[in-house]
Amino acid sequence: MNWLSIFNLTGFIVLIVSLFMLLPVGISIIYGSGDIIPLLLSFGISFASGGLIFALTKRGLRRDIRHRDGFVVVTLSWLSVAFFGALPFLFSDTFTSLTDAYFESMAGFTTTGSSVLTDIEGTPRGILFWRSLTQWLGGMGIVLFSIAVLPLLGGGGMQLFKAEVPEITVDKLRPRLIDTAKALWYIYTSLTVMAAVLYYAGGMEIYDAVSHAFTTLATGGFSTRNTSLAYFQSPFIDMVASVFMFLAGVNYTLYFYAFRGDLSRFGSSDEFRFYVRVTLAAVLLISLSIWRTGYESIFEAVRYGLFQVTSIMTTTGYATADYEKWPYFSQMLLVVLMFFGGMIGSTGGGMKQVRILLMFRQAYRELYQLIHPRAVTTLKLDTRHLPKEVLGSIWGFVFLFIIIWVFSTLILSAQGIDIITASTTVISALCNVGPALGTAGPAENYASLPSLAKWVLTICMLTGRLEVYTVIILFIPRFWRS
Repeated sequence: MNWLSIFNLTGFIVLIVSLFMLLPVGISIIYGSGDIIPLLLSFGISFASGGLIFALTKRGLRRDIRHRDGFVVVTLSWLSVAFFGALPFLFSDTFTSLTDAYFESMAGFTTTGSSVLTDIEGTPRGILFWRSLTQWLGGMGIVLFSIAVLPLLGGGGMQLFKAEVPEITVDKLRPRLIDTAKALWYIYTSLTVMAAVLYYAGGMEIYDAVSHAFTTLATGGFSTRNTSLAYFQSPFIDMVASVFMFLAGVNYTLYFYAFRGDLSRFGSSDEFRFYVRVTLAAVLLISLSIWRTGYESIFEAVRYGLFQVTSIMTTTGYATADYEKWPYFSQMLLVVLMFFGGMIGSTGGGMKQVRILLMFRQAYRELYQLIHPRAVTTLKLDTRHLPKEVLGSIWGFVFLFIIIWVFSTLILSAQGIDIITASTTVISALCNVGPALGTAGPAENYASLPSLAKWVLTICMLTGRLEVYTVIILFIPRFWRS
């Protein structure tokens, strides 16, 4: 392991994230929310720590990192920024325990949206802005951002990119990786600005509009209001959120080509077509299910059905209704949609649409082979024939996902948590959704869970955000052998 380069890059990433703490300081000054000192203290400690680590490991900077080093850098970076990101919560007395502060910070950076904050509107605005900002930074990926501003990575940049973004989507949109990362961030920022403008036009004050734009495009779901977007009671805001949540779940590669004038990529993408069909089918089924069981008008049912489907499936986690009061069919369908997530290469979590699509196609191919045992069949995605290694990787991912889900659910159940809450909170954490069912439903939060359960869910959030393999591989003894 090239530990000098690993710690050097981790220190640099902490250094970059610490600079973003100055933005909520500005918010605190503007609104006089009284949290300037905690934010400045957090900035000072984070900046000094990141800078010190970066300076002490400077001689390892120009050495390219290897593939294995990339996994360590990514995981260590997320663990580190979650720790330093928790400091504003601790110093402002928003939380009195490291467990709660770290849980909230990890939920932010992993864009999970699970929260242990009970009185959101009573929290200083600077702290809430930082809470939303952590999700925006985590949405496109802290490491991806660092690649965009750190050309010193050289050849090792691709190793980090592969560890941060699933390998089957690594497509150098431009000849240099640095340009790819910058292009993705420009698109991400542009969509965020558009969402903020529309939220503001819908009646939100600018503070709420920007904060919700951050968490919408990041598919994070943190809100500045106790009742989430239901607070605004606005069909227009609900529609804006639904549209941008859906857009946030789209592979950003497609936007890159669209902004260059090539819209045909959307139509030729098997995953995008599947994503649209699943969304429409889920909205139709849930709208019909909840119609006349609480919503007299079909249009009202569609409004809430569309919002909750896009929120849950893209793993954003906003709520405009307590779906635990909906029919059991709708509740179960929403839990199933957590697994689907957004498209690969998007800011959404979950298993990703392309994996689900390919599993369907593989299952159909197996059935076809039973009927026609001598037929020679191949599996295609768009126009490409997929090698067996990709399918093996997908099934391995699904197996590990299920094992982690079962094992974590057993740990939570052993602490006296009911099976509905235990199983759905783990699914929600692994898929980076936020709300679950039971005592962690859309009308509650995670504050009542035992400390051990919160730490288990924190690990699940990180594992899900980094696509399982990136974290699990660190527990394989052979990985550490030279």
